[in-house]
Amino acid sequence: MSPTESGHLRRARLRHFLRARREQITPEEVGLVNVERRRTPGLRREEVAALAGVGVSWYTWLEQGRDINVSEGIVNAVSNALRLEECERKYFYRLAGLNPPQRTEGHRCDSPDARMHALVEGWAPNPAYITDRYGRIEVASRSARALFRIDARGDNCVVKFFTEPSTREKYPDANEVGRGLVAQFRAQSARFPEDPEFGRIAERLCECSPHFAALWDCHEVVGPNQGMRKIAHPQAGVMVFDRLVMRVPENPESLLTLYIAQPGTGSAERPRELVGSHSGVG
Repeated sequence: MSPTESGHLRRARLRHFLRARREQITPEEVGLVNVERRRTPGLRREEVAALAGVGVSWYTWLEQGRDINVSEGIVNAVSNALRLEECERKYFYRLAGLNPPQRTEGHRCDSPDARMHALVEGWAPNPAYITDRYGRIEVASRSARALFRIDARGDNCVVKFFTEPSTREKYPDANEVGRGLVAQFRAQSARFPEDPEFGRIAERLCECSPHFAALWDCHEVVGPNQGMRKIAHPQAGVMVFDRLVMRVPENPESLLTLYIAQPGTGSAERPRELVGSHSGVG
C-alpha cells in the first residue's frame, strides 16, 4: 500500500470513528439543554466544536477526513469533548497521523523467544497462548490447544470466533466476547496503518458474518481486554477463569494471554483432566 493510499484509509477510518463517537453522546451528558427534536442521534458537529474550543468549519473538515494538519492539543481537546477513554484517545492519535504519548515499547523481534515459549508451556494446567498482531496463534500450551481446539500455530482467534458456531457456543457471554474481539482488532489495526492485512481480514469477515459487520460498523476500540472469562465445557460445566493479557516485552506486536482458574468452578476442580480432552479462543 502506497503512502497516499494509506493516508486515504487512515482518514476514512477517522471520519467514521469521530462520527460514531459523536452520535453516541447525548446533549444532556455534556450539559447542553436539549430543547428541540433532533433528526439524528447524539451531538451536532457545531456542538462538538464548541466543547472542544475549535472552529466549526475546522472540526467539520476533521470529521470529513480532509487532509489537514492536526496538533496534539487539538486531539486532546476533541477527545475531551467526545469523552474518549484512554485507548480511544490513542486510536484517535494514530488516525490523526500522530504518535500517542506513551512509553517506548522496545524493539520488535521476529517471534517470541524461548523464555516466552517456556512460560506458556509452564503455565499448565491452566491455558496460555501468544498471538500476533492479527490475532493469529504463535504459541499455545497443550492445555490451551485442548480446551480451545486450536492449532499450535496459525489459527486466527477473531476469524475462528465469527466463522465457527461451535466456538461461539462455548461462551455463555458470547456477545460480550465478540464485541471485545472486534474492538481490540480495530485498535490493533490503527497501530499498523500501512498494513493492508487488517483490511483484508475485516472485509472477509464482513462478507461472511453479519454479526462481525455490525460490530465493525460501531467503530469501538479497546486495548488488550482482560478480566473474567466463562467457558462452557461438556464434562466440567461452566468454567470460570481470570484472564490476563499483556504485550510480549521483546516483541510488542504480540500478546501473551494467561488464564487462571477461579476456585470452586469446574475449571478449578478438573483442570488436569481437560488437558487430555478436546473440548475458539477469546
